[in-house]
Amino acid sequence: MCGITAIFSYRSTADGVSSNELAAITESMRARGPDAGGTWISPDARVGLGSRRLAIIDLSDEGTQPMFDVERELVIAYNGEIYNYRELRASLERSNARFHSHTDTEVLLQLYRRDGERMLGLLRGMFAFVIWDTRMRRLFVARDPYGIKPLYFADDGGTIRFASEVKSLLAGGTVSRTIDPAGAAGFFLTGSVPEPFTIRKEVRAVEAGTSFFVDEEHGHGDVLHHVSVAGVLRRACTLRPIAHLTEPDIAVRERIEETVAHHLVSDVPVGVFLSSGIDSSALTTIASRIATEPLRTFTLAFEEFRGSSGDEAPLAERFARDSGTIHTTRMVTRDEFHADLPKILAAMDQPTIDGVNTWFVSKAVHEGGVKVALSGVGGDELFGGYPSFINVPKMLRLARTPIAGIAAKFSKHPKKRLLRNYGATYSGAYLLQRGLYMPPDLYAILGRDEAEYGLDRLKILDVFENAITPDPGTPYGRIAALEASLYMRNQLLRDTDWASMAHSVEVRTPLVDAALLRQIAPLLIEAGSSCKDALAAVLPRWLRERPKTGFFVPMRQWMDLPPDGTSTRMRSWAHYVFDALR
Repeated sequence: MCGITAIFSYRSTADGVSSNELAAITESMRARGPDAGGTWISPDARVGLGSRRLAIIDLSDEGTQPMFDVERELVIAYNGEIYNYRELRASLERSNARFHSHTDTEVLLQLYRRDGERMLGLLRGMFAFVIWDTRMRRLFVARDPYGIKPLYFADDGGTIRFASEVKSLLAGGTVSRTIDPAGAAGFFLTGSVPEPFTIRKEVRAVEAGTSFFVDEEHGHGDVLHHVSVAGVLRRACTLRPIAHLTEPDIAVRERIEETVAHHLVSDVPVGVFLSSGIDSSALTTIASRIATEPLRTFTLAFEEFRGSSGDEAPLAERFARDSGTIHTTRMVTRDEFHADLPKILAAMDQPTIDGVNTWFVSKAVHEGGVKVALSGVGGDELFGGYPSFINVPKMLRLARTPIAGIAAKFSKHPKKRLLRNYGATYSGAYLLQRGLYMPPDLYAILGRDEAEYGLDRLKILDVFENAITPDPGTPYGRIAALEASLYMRNQLLRDTDWASMAHSVEVRTPLVDAALLRQIAPLLIEAGSSCKDALAAVLPRWLRERPKTGFFVPMRQWMDLPPDGTSTRMRSWAHYVFDALR
C-alpha cells in the first residue's frame, strides 16, 4: 500500500519535470507510506515517478518504489495489493520472466511486459498504478474495477500529473485550488463528490475499472473500460446460476470463503474492524478458520451510546470471546473528537459527511501495532441490505400512478413533492432516496449562478445513468449497481482510504472483489437478498437474529447538531465540512 505520484511533460513545449514539485507531491503522502519512499526522473526530465511505501508484502528494501523491471525498460509506481500475485508469478516464471524481488509490484511489471493492457483481466485485488514504458515512451495508467484505490490527475494540455490524493496534487504548487462548482453541487446532492469530478476544478479522478495511455503524440489517450459492476450484472442475467442451484447459500459461502482467504495474503499480521453486524462478524468467523494465528479485532465504544441499541461494544466483545480473537474495544470521547477534528479535516482530501468512524477505528488499529485490517464494507451492496432496494422500486411504482401528481402537490415532505419530477426513473428515484439535498435546494446554498453552472456541468442524473449502463436487467441489479458505483465508491471506499491511510493502515474489503462479483452475480440476480443467509449461517443465532444497526458515531452530541432528524444533522455537518475544506 502506497501513495504514488507521476508527472509526464508530454508536449515538447512543456517544462521538464521539477524534482522539487515531484518531491513535494510525494512527501505530502508520507502517512500513506511511512516505511520507505523514493522518486525517479528520466534522464531527459520528461517523466518522473514517486512513491511512499507501507510495506505489507516482501518487507525487504527490494520492494521500494519506483521499481524497475530486471531489464530496466519499465518503471512503476503502484498503490494496492494483488491477492493472486503468487499464481501470476508462477505463470510468468513458466514464460521465463525474471524477478529480483518477491513483491506483487514486480509481478505487475512482468505482466505488462508480457500482456500489455490485457494484464488487467488477470488481476484480483485493489490497485491504482502508472507504468512508464521506456521503449514506447508512454505512460500506462490503470485503476481497479471498484475504485477501491484512488488516483487523480490534472492535465494542463502539456503536462499531466497524477497522485493518490487531490490535496497532494495541490502540494506541488502548480495545480489551482479553485473549487469546481460541479464537485460542490455533487457534494451537497449526495454527501460526497461523485467521480470523475473532484472538489477542485483542475483535478479529475481516474475512473474505476479503466485504463489509458499517455504519449507524446496524443497526450491523454482514449479511456479503455475493462469492467463495471453494471456490466458484470448484465452478463449474469444471461447465465444460469453457477452451482448448487438448489442451495445458493452454500455456493455463495464457498466463494466468500475463497475471497477471504485471498484477502489474508500478507507478510504482516491482519486484523478486523468488528461491529456487531452480520458482515464484519461473518468475516471474522471465516478469517479465524483460515488464519494460522489468532486474529486481532477492533471495536469502537462511545459513552453517549452506552446502554442503547447503538452501543456495539458489548455484543462485539461477546462475539470476540466466542471466536477466540484478541479483541480491543476503543473508547472515543467528545474531547478526543474535538482534539482530532483539525487532523480529520486535514486528512479528508475531499468533503464527505462520513468517515469519522473509520478514522477512529483505524487509529485504534494503528495504536495496536497492526498494519492491515479487514472491513465488512460491500455486504449491503451485494446482498440488498439497504432500504433503497425496497424504496426505489416503490417510488417508481408510485410515480407512475395517476395519484402521484396529487400526492406530490399536497405533501409536506420536500422530497415527496419532487416525486413526479424524479421518481419515474431509477436514477431520479435513487437521488430521492439518497439525496442530502435536491437540485432546487442548491440555489440557496451555492448562489444561483454557481448552482446553475455546477448542476449543468455535473449532470447528476447522467452520472447515475452511467452507473446502470449497460442495464443490469433487474430491479435488484440496477440498485446494486447504483449503490456500488455511487454511494460505496464515492463515500464508503473513499472515506475508508483517506481515514485509514492517515494512520498508515491498509484496509481490505473482501466483499468488494470483482472476482467474487463475477462468480456469484448469477445467483444474486436470481436470489437477491436471500443470499445474505450465506453470511449469517456462520454466526450464532443470538447475533444473526439481532436487528440491523449502522456503524455510527455520536456526531449530534459531539457537534451540538440539531436533534430533529438524521437528515438535518447531516446537512449541518455537510456545511461545516465544506466550509472547512474550501
